Amino acid sequence: MRNRSVNPLAIWSTVGLAAVLWFVTFFLTWSNFWIKISCSAALLALLAFKLQPDYRGQMRFDRKALLQGLVSAAALYGIFWLGKVVSTALFPFAAHQIGAIYGKGADVPMPVVFTLLLLITGPCEEIYWRGFLQRQLMLRYGNWRGWIAGTAIYAGVHIWSFNFMLIGAAAVAGAFWGLLYWRWQHLAPVIVSHALWSAVIFAVAPVP
Repeated sequence: MRNRSVNPLAIWSTVGLAAVLWFVTFFLTWSNFWIKISCSAALLALLAFKLQPDYRGQMRFDRKALLQGLVSAAALYGIFWLGKVVSTALFPFAAHQIGAIYGKGADVPMPVVFTLLLLITGPCEEIYWRGFLQRQLMLRYGNWRGWIAGTAIYAGVHIWSFNFMLIGAAAVAGAFWGLLYWRWQHLAPVIVSHALWSAVIFAVAPVP
């Protein structure tokens, strides 16, 4: 992976934009949630490509990347299954807040939600959050601090949901994908992991 550092003002400007986009997506009630999150992620991904065009080496979707993505998506699904069991036992509000997450954009047919998550939202989120933001933070502050900062920002923009369980879920998932990216230094399997996991957990087999 080539190391091309981006101007810090440009980096933090995209973070500010992400915060605004997630505010529009999660807090404002106009338009459909799934359309808004897809458009928001796609816009950030386009900016990432513009500011950091050297993605070619990170996007090799070979057999190994597909297998790593599939296995890691299954592992994260298991983590969330266990997390729901623990959280609903500990927090009386957990079940209601988890239900509110699944209730977003309920008027959209599940095949449409599946397609958006698999082909647009999941891939575009990884292109920006891990392939651009975490990468740039790791280059500037070191791997450990960059991973922590990237995870914190990813969880932080979800504060506009005012849903403790969703913010926690974003922190867990962000930390998980961030570790994979740090470990593999390759974005393709992380894109596969995010795209498959989100499409399945929201549109095929929600955590029971």
